[in-house]
Amino acid sequence: MNIEQAVLKKLRQLPVDKQQELLNFAEFLYQKNTSKAPLRSVRGLCADLKVDITEEDIAQVRQEMWSNFPRDVV
Repeated sequence: MNIEQAVLKKLRQLPVDKQQELLNFAEFLYQKNTSKAPLRSVRGLCADLKVDITEEDIAQVRQEMWSNFPRDVV
């Protein structure tokens, strides 16, 4: 008897609610073992847009954004 046959034999002996639980567990194991696409950085996602944003650009925008922020909060 191979593993698949042994699992099916045990599955058939379980009540329906336990069969569902076993199916859920099998789905969990399947999802855990499937390869996921590697995460890409924001820079990598925007690479094809031909946008070149430098650290200096970010610093300048950040400074402009915070320059209007109220300093004295009463």
